[in-house]
Amino acid sequence: MIIDFHAHTFPEQLARRAIARLSDSAHIKNYSDGTLDGLRRSMHAAGIGHAVLLPVVTKPSQAEDINRLAEETNRRFRDTGILSFGGIHPDNDDYKDILRGLADRGIPGVKLHPVFQKTDFDDIRYLRIVDCASENGLVVLTHAGFDISFPGADHAAVPRIRSVLRQIRPDKLVLAHMGGWGCWQDAEELLADCSVYLDTAFSLDPLRSNTGRDTAAEHTSLSRERFLRMVRSFGADRILFGTDSPWTDAKEALELVRTSGLTSAELDAVLSGNAARLLGLFSAASH
Repeated sequence: MIIDFHAHTFPEQLARRAIARLSDSAHIKNYSDGTLDGLRRSMHAAGIGHAVLLPVVTKPSQAEDINRLAEETNRRFRDTGILSFGGIHPDNDDYKDILRGLADRGIPGVKLHPVFQKTDFDDIRYLRIVDCASENGLVVLTHAGFDISFPGADHAAVPRIRSVLRQIRPDKLVLAHMGGWGCWQDAEELLADCSVYLDTAFSLDPLRSNTGRDTAAEHTSLSRERFLRMVRSFGADRILFGTDSPWTDAKEALELVRTSGLTSAELDAVLSGNAARLLGLFSAASH
């Protein structure tokens, strides 16, 4: 059973507008309509059994509604195969209550996005959140590296991540985009000795503009050679398959991982086993 550890949707009434805005700002195309039904269709077409939703709180006032929606989504998990993380903003003063509430309601993790939240990852506010989330047994998944929509913004740069890991030792920290989008050399050099997980989202995939043209010359993507080296350096037991849906074609993202040169055992771990263990979903999972 394949598990996509990195997907996004929007409330149905907002999806069309949100997708158009984000697609325009990043100059990339979307591969689903950004709704839950659209994600389910994409999963079915790719043969993906489960997906983890990662909501982003861009204003402190959004946290309550987003986390209520996450709880509602998770009640239907057995039917949909979709599991949602919660969200939090670094300016939420009641962060301890929010994180404790997520854990009490069985929401398995929380998503952070330093670029969208305009806060450096090594800011004390994030340090407190990551530390408190870890105390409550929550997975923390953060955007890592640069962001295609905000060129040059270094809020989630690898040295900042390394700084955090020198100060606290979360046992369930997931770094999106193979540890640092667009700065994978830094990730290899500074993070391989840290007990973090990496997801594959929006890393191997060929990037296409919203005009349909390949944009490899414009945007950096992770070579298969470096991907394979990073998997072996970090350990296949610390890599999680992710699509970043709706921003990549799920079937294509899956095929890129499957043909990357990983062994069968490594693929089992990356495509399902690691995520199942981290989330406590199944006693065993396979693709």
